[in-house]
Amino acid sequence: MFLTITTTGTPERPATDLGFLLHKHPDRAQAFTTSHGTAHVFYPEADDQRCTAALLLEVDAVALVRKNRNKGKGRGGTPHMALAQYVNDRPYAASSLLAVALSSVFSSAIKGVCAARPERVGQALPLRIEIPSLPARGGTGLIRRLFEPLGWTVDAVPVMLDAQFPEWGESRYVGLVLESSELTLAEALRHLYVLLPVLDGAKHYWVAADEVDKLLRAGEGWLSDHPEQQLITNRYLSRRWSLAREARERLELVRLAEADDSEVEEIDNAVGEDTGTGEEENGENGENAETTGTAEATDAAPGIGEEPQVPEKPASLAVQRRDAIVAALRASDAARVLDLGCGEGQLVQTLLKDPAFTQIVGVDVSMRALTIASRRLKLDRMGERQSSRITLFQGSLTYTDNRLKGYDAAVLSEVIEHLDLPRLPALEYAVFGSARPRTVLVTTPNAEYNVRWETLPAGHVRHSDHRFEWTREEFRAWARQVAEQHGYGVEFTPVGPDDPEVGPPTQMAVFRLRTTTPTPHTVKEATAA
Repeated sequence: MFLTITTTGTPERPATDLGFLLHKHPDRAQAFTTSHGTAHVFYPEADDQRCTAALLLEVDAVALVRKNRNKGKGRGGTPHMALAQYVNDRPYAASSLLAVALSSVFSSAIKGVCAARPERVGQALPLRIEIPSLPARGGTGLIRRLFEPLGWTVDAVPVMLDAQFPEWGESRYVGLVLESSELTLAEALRHLYVLLPVLDGAKHYWVAADEVDKLLRAGEGWLSDHPEQQLITNRYLSRRWSLAREARERLELVRLAEADDSEVEEIDNAVGEDTGTGEEENGENGENAETTGTAEATDAAPGIGEEPQVPEKPASLAVQRRDAIVAALRASDAARVLDLGCGEGQLVQTLLKDPAFTQIVGVDVSMRALTIASRRLKLDRMGERQSSRITLFQGSLTYTDNRLKGYDAAVLSEVIEHLDLPRLPALEYAVFGSARPRTVLVTTPNAEYNVRWETLPAGHVRHSDHRFEWTREEFRAWARQVAEQHGYGVEFTPVGPDDPEVGPPTQMAVFRLRTTTPTPHTVKEATAA
């Protein structure tokens, strides 16, 4: 199997810089041993105006079969590697064998490393890649759908079964020429590394879990937004659906991070060491202080012959918050509920215990949080009837999502304070303007109550990821404005012990969709806490 990489240049930027980028000298023919044969690198032409590097992979067909003698049947077997198939297209047509040779022989080039010409690594080159024989399951149309969105001009010519007998038709092979002046060499090689086995639809080795990491490394910067992402992940991972699903989930997280101009680690912050988004105060500074401080302690000694009275430990604030949310949902007669920013699934787990909630959907941007939620709920062992009530999926609450429409109620429990204030209007529109559930519950910390946390330093927020914490008046002003803008009425409910001076530790707004045109005087507010 064979491919060539050609570029053109000028006296200022000679084409022979291709040799530096590939780490292979144009004046020498080199050979490299691979697990299935020998890879040869040589340059048919090399001057300042035009330089072509060729990769020729000589496959030892007999050794290829012998290495896979135990993979012809059963788990891990690939039909094209069966013991009897000593004669096949593997030595001649570009496939995963050539992709592996590319990554091995040109490993530094794929990584974008070149100490001799560092300024050229990030520069787009005029590139022409030719592959004389490429299997294409899906034909020339699929080739164009794979390569054209990446900036390539595609010329794919089907190879006839026999030129002397045109009536026999076309084979599944094409002669492929790719041209682009928009890509770096590293980007071009990564495209080939992923898409060659995708077009072939088969791999010469067993696909293990580490193939997901290989795919994401090679697909960095282009795969998350590729229109054929699902097909690429399925075929690259040999249709191992669990691995393909993991790859797509991780790619979605990358896409969301790029859309928010954030790092993946920053956006996937819903799980801390002990807590998660939506329940981060459970075990946080102040939570324990609140529970111990509200217990009724007694200094009186027990009477003679009496058992000491141990005061009952009050429910944690997280539990009180979930109880308040469930009560509000029941009062609204909601059956189909969204938990937006569901974190590790504590609220979803609580809602599942109540048969009144027939459909429960947990949404979070963090795949780590959703994985923990799935384990917490034991979804893999749950009965069909129960599991049909639950859906968990990844999504960003600052983008409209048609999957969120048509629900009775939505819950934003300890979520809004994790957003930067400039991003809050986007969430408001996505939830209240686009999804428009009949009822929306929003809980958030009451900043006034922070003085009651003995272990919380003055001036600090309750969680390191909180962008803000509002007073009661600030929260009410925001909620009234959102309600008026989007046609909701709103009431406010305290959650936790209602301190006469600083109010409750958590404040909750209950939004109800109005059926009439919104006017300012229709916004309701309960008695001030």
